[in-house]
Amino acid sequence: MPAPSIAIIGGGPCGLILARLLECKGIDYVVYERDGNVNSNRDGGSLDIHLETGQLALRQAGLFDAFQNHARYDDMALAISDQHGKKLFELGQGRENPEIDRRELRGILLDAIPKDKIKWGHALSSATSSKGDRVVLRFANGVVASGFKLVVGADGAWSKVRPLITQATPKYTGKTYLEWVIDYSHPLYEKTAGKVGAGSLISIGSGKNIIIQRQGNQSYRAYFGLQVPEILFRNGTNDLQEVEATRRLLLSDFYVDWSEEYKDLIRQATNFRAWPLYTLSADDLGWKPVHGVTLAGDAAHLAYPGGEGVNLAMTDALELASRIAEHGIEDLNRAVQEYEADMFPRTIEKILESTVMADVMYSNDPKAFLHCIGA
Repeated sequence: MPAPSIAIIGGGPCGLILARLLECKGIDYVVYERDGNVNSNRDGGSLDIHLETGQLALRQAGLFDAFQNHARYDDMALAISDQHGKKLFELGQGRENPEIDRRELRGILLDAIPKDKIKWGHALSSATSSKGDRVVLRFANGVVASGFKLVVGADGAWSKVRPLITQATPKYTGKTYLEWVIDYSHPLYEKTAGKVGAGSLISIGSGKNIIIQRQGNQSYRAYFGLQVPEILFRNGTNDLQEVEATRRLLLSDFYVDWSEEYKDLIRQATNFRAWPLYTLSADDLGWKPVHGVTLAGDAAHLAYPGGEGVNLAMTDALELASRIAEHGIEDLNRAVQEYEADMFPRTIEKILESTVMADVMYSNDPKAFLHCIGA
């Protein structure tokens, strides 16, 4: 049996919306996803889907009504405070960028794609070029696949497809989040719900931040934003399983000058997950087109998280699918060239904006963040 025309590596929002758009256009494809099955979804937080980018892709994919069933417009509320808990700014819910849990968005996309188009349990080990410029995919489960006319790397920050196009690799930003979840059963839940309510609270001061965000199941995720060496929470330097030791570290070395209500978040934390932040620079974009392969989403333009990542990725998928439909399978090189020419300036701008955002998020002055967002 001949290989499908297009192989999509990665079953996140970018890869799945691309698959759905190709499905709508009658273009053959296959998605390779590292998760073992549909029920082994990695946990994730909440995503804000923007009107002219992510929502547009969902409309073109015929999935906007399904999205509306899960979209949380009330969670667009945003409050900014200083490290002492004083609120400096509050933004209401009259915007058009609703939140949706990553898990819910993935479910919508999976339901819209034929089950036989997704190959579960296929973690890509390497992608190499063969004779005739065809890409050979080797997976950790021993499967080797080739014969595709186009391979799309939508496989995230540590893309195994990226080396076919560029030697660029993500660089550590010097910043890490420690995350934990406050659910209904936690003693701090009622106090947190009373403080934050719907949406998010961002507190900034002394070169650090704390973000608390409500999720679709009404739990809250708390993120402690730190400027730390890359190895501090890796390789056993600080074992996050030792919760009490992590609490002591945060209280003594990082949040000693923050108010007691924030210290209580630390004192009563029950678990932590480290999220070191990496980025590609604007200089990493602008590679020469490579026959039979391209990148999308974080694989192409990983940036500091600021609400644009998933929206840029879904726009990539929409633009690429549109170019492929316009030029056809027999002229994929032209489709990819036009897609990349559009993608570079669009994403370079957002990478630069995210760098500015990172600077003010980890500043001593929350008012600098307000200025950055135009408040």
